[in-house]
Amino acid sequence: MEVKVSVDGIPRVVCGVTEETTCQEVVVALAQALGQPGRYTLREKFKDFERCMTPDEHLLETLEKYGEQAREVQLTLLHSGPSVWDEMRARTRRSSGSLSLHRQSLPPFINNKSICDECLSYYFL
Repeated sequence: MEVKVSVDGIPRVVCGVTEETTCQEVVVALAQALGQPGRYTLREKFKDFERCMTPDEHLLETLEKYGEQAREVQLTLLHSGPSVWDEMRARTRRSSGSLSLHRQSLPPFINNKSICDECLSYYFL
């Protein structure tokens, strides 16, 4: 199934969304397509109701609750700040004047994301 998500005012289509697809997976797919690391939140808006979706929430399950009105639900990807890596890099440069961090490759897609449970933001490193 395809799901439309507004990114910086531009409608984007995420293909291949299934009953098992989580909001986090949709966010990571969009962030990777944009090539912009950072913190992201997926916002659900229906008429006057608006909320941030949780990372482990199944997107289609949530949309199905709206029934016939599901097409009126607006999904928006919000970029809420720099990635944890960018913040670490900025702090290291301020404190030592140069970046002296050890770099190591991570397996693609699996280990390059984490979730902050307090703020329910998605991190794409």
